[in-house]
Amino acid sequence: MATPHGRACAPSAGGRSTSGSGRSRSRTTGPWRKSKSSRRTWPPFQLGARGSTFPHRRLQREEEEAYASSHVAHGPAAAGHASLAPFSKFEEKKTNEKTRKVTTVKKFFSPSSRTAAKKEPPEGKSASPSISRRASFDADQVSKDFVEFLKNLHKPGREIHKQCRAFLVSMSSKKDLGADELSECVQDFYQSLADRLMSHFKGSSESVDQVMDQVEKYIMTRLYKSVFCPETTDDEKKDLATQDRIRALHWVTVQMLCVSMEEETAEVSENVVRAITDIIEMDSKRVPRDKLACITRCSKHIFSAIRITKNEPASADDFLPALIYIVLKANPPRLQSNIQYITRFCNPSRLMTGEDGYYFTNLCCAVAFIEKLDAQSLNLSPDEFERHMSGHASPRCSGSEDGRPDGGPGVGGAAGPVLARSSHNLQLLSGLSARQEAVTAAALSLQADLLTWTDGVRRDVRHILDRYPLDTKASKASAIDANSVDGENLPAPIKPHMFVG
Repeated sequence: MATPHGRACAPSAGGRSTSGSGRSRSRTTGPWRKSKSSRRTWPPFQLGARGSTFPHRRLQREEEEAYASSHVAHGPAAAGHASLAPFSKFEEKKTNEKTRKVTTVKKFFSPSSRTAAKKEPPEGKSASPSISRRASFDADQVSKDFVEFLKNLHKPGREIHKQCRAFLVSMSSKKDLGADELSECVQDFYQSLADRLMSHFKGSSESVDQVMDQVEKYIMTRLYKSVFCPETTDDEKKDLATQDRIRALHWVTVQMLCVSMEEETAEVSENVVRAITDIIEMDSKRVPRDKLACITRCSKHIFSAIRITKNEPASADDFLPALIYIVLKANPPRLQSNIQYITRFCNPSRLMTGEDGYYFTNLCCAVAFIEKLDAQSLNLSPDEFERHMSGHASPRCSGSEDGRPDGGPGVGGAAGPVLARSSHNLQLLSGLSARQEAVTAAALSLQADLLTWTDGVRRDVRHILDRYPLDTKASKASAIDANSVDGENLPAPIKPHMFVG
């Protein structure tokens, strides 16, 4: 089809061409558009009426050619077989296509494909969405608090924030390092930043400690997931071993450890519960300083319990056995991992000085004592220790086996404060029951006495009435206006007198 100017024009979408102002325009776009000077060539499937064929027509033509060549080559005898050749190819193609579809469907519904689709990535240990959201929220809040704190420092604050960000970026590329190497990197950063802050604040250690506490909180909140209990260490294995060891020592009593605490006292028991809560809460904290704060609060509650029991300040010799007893009762989760995390990434100035470092050192000693605890440590014979560890013996059942002739204190210590208090309450209830029975018997006796007394009083009154009967005589006095009354002795009636004035 040509335009008035003699130029070829492609058919439009409706089979029509458009032209105007001496130029031909086509609605066809894409790679088939050519320049004005070249003649357009179109692919066979776009030229429906120009001698080209659609796919099914082309297939028909190929079959006719194959039939003709086969007829020429083999003659009339092979005509029947030649006519079946195109149909056989078509059937083979259709069968292959159907087999491929069935295979694909079988693979889709097979268990192996479903298993592969649900397979997790190699990391595997991904936190639940709620925990991840909580951790992200805590990290964002810590970042905001850190920025607000640095605003008070003005220019040094911006420099500190810049260095912290750069350190976090550098640590993100060191995830393959071991725990000791990561700890060395963090401690080097602490030391270099503390030296710069010391020169800036001109030796004011208090200001430096405040800034370093905020830096530690910001840094370790960001790095917590990658540095707490890393896979390159055996911290998790130690945690499980320590938990199993503490669980096996559940039978250890206050008396065996020579702890100066009377858990039967309400105030002492309350301090013991608070100490257990604090040391368990340590695992939920993400910053080493916060974990140390939990240990410090736990230790102070232990000191309060000892002071209330002894009515005097507690000493270090009293504190360590009590701390061992609290750890045995609490069995804190991931105890070894938390201790290692504090040791590796806490600000060294806090561990080496102050009450936090002292209480942390005592906790490490308590854990080491529990790991090496044996019969001699509890003043027991090896046979008794083994029987207690295997569960064949219990201080609650053998009052004299643990060195105490009377079973009273031993039972209370072995059963724990709750069972001891329950036993005490049962004894009180038994006493109250006996007293109630006595009161009931006395009330019944009093009731019988009252009935006997009433019968006696009635009998005595009846006896007196029978012995001294009442003799009553009728009175002869009569009324004044009676008819029988003699009126002679009565005075004359009063007569009225008239006065004339």
